[in-house]
Amino acid sequence: MNIQLSDVSHIIQLSIAPVFLLSGIAPQLIVLTNRLARIIDRSRKLEDWLLHAEPAAKAEYLAEIGILYRRAHQINYAITFSTACALLVSLIIMALFIGDALGLALDRLIAVLFVVAMLALIGSYSFLLREIFIATRSLSMRHMLKYRP
Repeated sequence: MNIQLSDVSHIIQLSIAPVFLLSGIAPQLIVLTNRLARIIDRSRKLEDWLLHAEPAAKAEYLAEIGILYRRAHQINYAITFSTACALLVSLIIMALFIGDALGLALDRLIAVLFVVAMLALIGSYSFLLREIFIATRSLSMRHMLKYRP
């Protein structure tokens, strides 16, 4: 098998779009892991406060820990789907190279991988949005309880 430089150049041109997609997923994963880290830090702080809290404050701390637990699960799902998307896009790039280099008809496989990657990306954004809704709702509930007439 003899692959020419022009063949490699063509393969690289084919994989440029998925590479851009992959480079967009990386910052999203950074945002998601930062959100998870903040949730974990807050829950650890609340757990420490819970050990020394008055009985009246314990219920409030436990309620907030419950909300943080739900938020952490949503972010974990978002991270899982984003990572799956990145892996699928990597498989697309690999399939483009292998298919073009070996002359294999992998077009259907590539199309299926792309659709599944987009579904994973949509899933990731959906879980991120759900986590944001939970955070916003808990914030507004706390605000209303604090400043109730």
